[in-house]
Order: sequence, then structure tokens, then C-alpha cells
Amino acid sequence: MWEPGSTGFMLLATSLVMLMTPGLAFFYGGLASKRNILGIMIQSFVSLGITTILWYVVGYSLCFSGNGAIFGNFDKMFLQGVDIHSVFAGNGLIPEYLFISYQMMFAIITPALITGAFTGRVSFKAYLFFLVLWQLLVYYPFVHMIWGGGMLATWGVLDFAGGIVVHTIAGFAALASVMFVGARRDRNTKPNSIPLVAIGTGLLWFGWYGFNAGSELAVDEVTVQAFLNTDVAASFATITWLIVEWRKEGKPKFVGLMTGAVAGLATITPAAGFVPVWAAAIIGIISGLGCYWAVHIKNKLRWDDALDVWGVHGIGGLIGTILLGVFASTAINANGTDGLLLGNTSFFVKQVIATTCSAIYAFVFTYIMLWIINKIIIVRVSEEQEQTGLDKSQHEEEAYT
Repeated sequence: MWEPGSTGFMLLATSLVMLMTPGLAFFYGGLASKRNILGIMIQSFVSLGITTILWYVVGYSLCFSGNGAIFGNFDKMFLQGVDIHSVFAGNGLIPEYLFISYQMMFAIITPALITGAFTGRVSFKAYLFFLVLWQLLVYYPFVHMIWGGGMLATWGVLDFAGGIVVHTIAGFAALASVMFVGARRDRNTKPNSIPLVAIGTGLLWFGWYGFNAGSELAVDEVTVQAFLNTDVAASFATITWLIVEWRKEGKPKFVGLMTGAVAGLATITPAAGFVPVWAAAIIGIISGLGCYWAVHIKNKLRWDDALDVWGVHGIGGLIGTILLGVFASTAINANGTDGLLLGNTSFFVKQVIATTCSAIYAFVFTYIMLWIINKIIIVRVSEEQEQTGLDKSQHEEEAYT
């Protein structure tokens, strides 16, 4: 029988992570132009439905059953062999149904992160194909390889809550999408609603406590450590971004402040349950600096990553996973390992290699996938549809009349 305290906490954590997908929709919807608010928001909300169906049919099984190196197997398709009495074998503390639900929320939000890169340019039909194929060929393999007992887990790679599994692969998939789809014809559009961005940021920050602290899958000292580390890193990154942007542009920017918060949250994700609080503060500072300059470099290179998915999530996930290799300590989490600062050079090297390879894999496979989809359904909307806006041309709706 499962443990009631941990089960109750994980029900809350699962609900918090679910709330992050609407939060992401608000965040992206506020940053988009007023012609593309609904077009970007529906791409997050539709993942709640399609990803849930896909997860039930085959996703959970491919990620968490079997002993394959890259994929699981089909033993738990349609959740066969699992019922209300099944206990999650990973710790024996919560129902397996609850673990299935929690991991499903990660699967829902990860592909939705990518959509910020190609806002206003991709047809809804093409996105639906992308949503399914990207999970099957990119997301599921990395979940199994790291969290499902696959080759990276066997090698000793750690990722507490999704530095590689969520942020790195989504961020570099976003970059591949930008390269394939091309730039917007009108790149001078401004956010339509900064207050909407603020609501989205608040929901994301709030939900991230479930994202990170919940990844312990129990209630113990590591859960509390991850909770505090999440807030500390996000706060240090927020203020670092604010200061850097203020010095560079002469004014404190609210959008920049909120972008820095999301960058800090993404960066601490892989390390949240493995590092001490002082390391979380350093990770937050490095996140604010590194992600800000990634966005600056992206702008100089004129990559039209419209909502900075690569700079915030891709680079944030990469930085956080590598810094985990530096600051990890078994004094914080006995199920982890020691990092570079405690003399474990091999673990640091593994984190660097795993993160680099995951970024390359996600970029290459995403680009190839979009090329294949484009042979079936034209990925990019026409010039006329883009000028009209996706809200009207794709959905025949308007956010504001």
C-alpha cells in the first residue's frame, strides 16, 4: 500500500505541473503580436489533449517499461497491467497511476515550449503532426534513457527534473525549427499584453515548485531542498538579468525581469535536488548572465527565435546540467553523486557529453522531422495568412474585438 503523505503531496505536485501549461500559454500569448495570440495559445492547450491520449496509448510504455537502451517496450500500452492497486515500483510510496499522471504533465508541456520559437508562422495542421512525431522520436527516447533506466542512466548521467529531458532538447528543437521555418516577415511586432506575460510568469514560477520538488516523488529532505533551490536560483537569475539589461539599455525592463525568472527556473531544474543552496544561488547568477547573452547573440545573428526559447530553455537547460556536474553533492542527496568541486571529474565529463549530444540529437532530428512533415503538409503558412495573423487565418477567431 502506498504512503498517504507522499501520495497527497504528489497529487498536489501533479496539479501544479499541469497548471504550468496554461501558464505557458499566457506567457507566450502575451509576448505574441495581437494577431497571433490565440494561434500560439491553442498550441499549448491542444497538447493537454493530444499528449494525454498519446501517453495513455503508447507514451508511458515506451518511456517506463522494458530495459532497452533508447526506448522501452510496448508491455504497458493502454496502461495494461496497471490498476488502482498498483504501486510505483521506483519507491513503493505512491500509486503507479499517480506516477503516470505526473510524468504525463511533463510530456504535455515539453513540446509546447518549442512553439514560442515559430509563433505566427506555422500552420496548425503541421503543428499537430509535429506534436506527435516529436514526442515519439525525441522526447520519449530521452525520458527512457535518463529516467527510465536506459543507456544514459546506466552510464551515470543525472537530471533531477528535466535539464536535458525537457529544456535542452526543447530549446535546441526550437532552434532547428527557426532554421527550417525561417524568419517572420514582420519582426518588429511587440508584445500585445505585458500583464498577460506577468500572469503566465507567476503561474510558471508557482507550478515549478511541483515540477522540481515533486521530482523527488516523495516527501523528504530532498523535496524541501529542491523547493528552496528552485526559488533561490530563480530569484538570483531574475535580478541578475534585470541588472545586466538595465546597464546595457539604460532602463529596467519588466519583460526582461520575467524572462530572467524563467531562465533561472529552467537552469536550476536538473540540479534542484542534488546541490546545496549556495550553489543554487551561483547557478541563478550564471543563468541570468548566460541566458541573457545567448539571447543577445541570437539577436546579433538574426535568428528569429521569436520568444527566446533557445536562449532561455536550451541554454538554460545546458548550463544547469553542466553545473550539476560541478556542484553535485551526496551530502545533499545520497542517491546522487559528487561533482567536480568534490573531485569527481568523470561525472562532470559525463554531464558535458550527455548535454552536448542531446542538444545535437534534438536539433538534427527536429530539422529532419520538419522536412518530412513539409512533404506531407506545408509547414509554413502563406504570406497572406501570416500578414492576416494566425488567429484569423487559421482559427477564424479574435482575442480582442
